[in-house]
Amino acid sequence: MFDYLIVGAGFAGCVLAERLARGSGKKVVLCDVRPHIGGNAYDHHDAAGVLVHRYGPHVFHTNSREVFEYLSQFTEWRPYQHRVRAWVDGQLVPIPINLDTINQLYGLRLSAPEVEAFLASRAVRREQIRTSEDVIVSKVGVELYEKFFKHYTRKQWGLDPSELDAAVTARVPVRSNRDDRYFTDTYQAMPLHGFTRMFERMVDHPNIKILLNAPFREMQSVIPHREVIFTGPVDAFFDYRFGKLPYRSLEFHFETKDQERFQDAPVINYPNENPYTRVTEFKHLTGQVHPKTTIVYEIPKGEGDPYYPVPRPENAALYRRYEELAKETPGVHFAGRLGTYRYYNMDQVVAQALTLYAKLAGVPNRQLAAAKAA
Repeated sequence: MFDYLIVGAGFAGCVLAERLARGSGKKVVLCDVRPHIGGNAYDHHDAAGVLVHRYGPHVFHTNSREVFEYLSQFTEWRPYQHRVRAWVDGQLVPIPINLDTINQLYGLRLSAPEVEAFLASRAVRREQIRTSEDVIVSKVGVELYEKFFKHYTRKQWGLDPSELDAAVTARVPVRSNRDDRYFTDTYQAMPLHGFTRMFERMVDHPNIKILLNAPFREMQSVIPHREVIFTGPVDAFFDYRFGKLPYRSLEFHFETKDQERFQDAPVINYPNENPYTRVTEFKHLTGQVHPKTTIVYEIPKGEGDPYYPVPRPENAALYRRYEELAKETPGVHFAGRLGTYRYYNMDQVVAQALTLYAKLAGVPNRQLAAAKAA
């Protein structure tokens, strides 16, 4: 008899398995329908020997000391500041938009205060900020909105920004200085030996049994367990009783190049007519030294593995119906981006998992939950 059947071996599932096993002495079976652990953060060496992220680039960043220290038990870190460029008007410019973006794009030599005035002069006042279009147009105006956001967002989400919740583009800042980092979090780093190695160390415990290529329904009926932690799509758990929650999926096209470097930035966004949204070169992220390099093109699509919950009011309303159903389901706990239909970053999923563990273990706070077992 296992204490917990944990469904999904991504960040949420692995953190909860580790904490319950090492922190509380529980017996856990961790299953995943895929042939590997790590969820969408899974990385591996491809045929050429280049370390790649199988499901698109994953860059760790957080302002939470607790989350960073917790993960530091399972990995050393490679300091890394993520920088992204966008292909706009035939040139590569920094994104998020900053002082250099404006000066390069328009052939100007503005100072920081002058850039602020430049953007303010183009901003379009919106009485209420409800949509992703409202967010950007009210900051930078229509022209920059169309150059950087409109077409990229349409490709990424299959919807016009005017149809998406404001939270989507509110995640991307606009700067008047020359800071070209994509994130400004306190802790920014990559696992020194990759995400998969970190996950392997996390779940390396005698109380954790791992089952791969293991669909939940099959495991539920044959593995004796007391409680379930479900990190897959919450609507799938309930057999789509109220209908399907919308997700966006991705298609990846990998190419290995017989050269050390392919592009000048780790990620280049294409907010234009190209079918792909961005191209990633992994060696920038990993720091790997290798005579060849591998890149990946990302093409968003409507069907396939669920990656991104689609943030729209009607979808949030549908999720609330599933959330109420989840609360009424004894012995089952939901976590992760898919289990709680949240557009979470990796560190937010870790924090959520630690919070759930604290609740299950009856400890007073997450800091105690994250502490090493004595």
